[in-house]
Amino acid sequence: MTTDIIITIVLSLLSILLILTEIFLLPGVTIAGIAGALFSAGSILYAYTHLGSIGGHITLIVSISVFGFLFIQLIRSKAINKIGLKAEIDSKVENDIDRVNEGDEGITLSRLSPIGKIKVNGVVVEGKSLGEFIDDGQTIIIYKKYPNQVLVKLKSETQN
Repeated sequence: MTTDIIITIVLSLLSILLILTEIFLLPGVTIAGIAGALFSAGSILYAYTHLGSIGGHITLIVSISVFGFLFIQLIRSKAINKIGLKAEIDSKVENDIDRVNEGDEGITLSRLSPIGKIKVNGVVVEGKSLGEFIDDGQTIIIYKKYPNQVLVKLKSETQN
């Protein structure tokens, strides 16, 4: 009888430890989570078969209570803050579009049908024509600039 109680307690504690390790330390579903679930089911099943229904009920209630208490304590503790990621990214990637302005002249590096590569002010960016196809090697003018897109026209069209 006492060995059955010891086996049930050990299996329950091991399952709680593995499940908490899975939740707080290991990303995704790993062996620890699967083993924790199996140990938990095994300890409760073992308690019901060897200690009777009252022993099984007590094991189930105590396991859930201990798991809930430890889970809440780990969330409230400062230990989570030590292993959690708190870094903030405050830098900004320099975008080549920032060096292009409306009215600048450039040249097409590829055919714009309607999107392709253009070179303006020494930088290569993606340009979009206003619907027409523009062959490569043509001189273009920046018609409109957006944060992530540049609209262009043929230089000959803007002179008309």
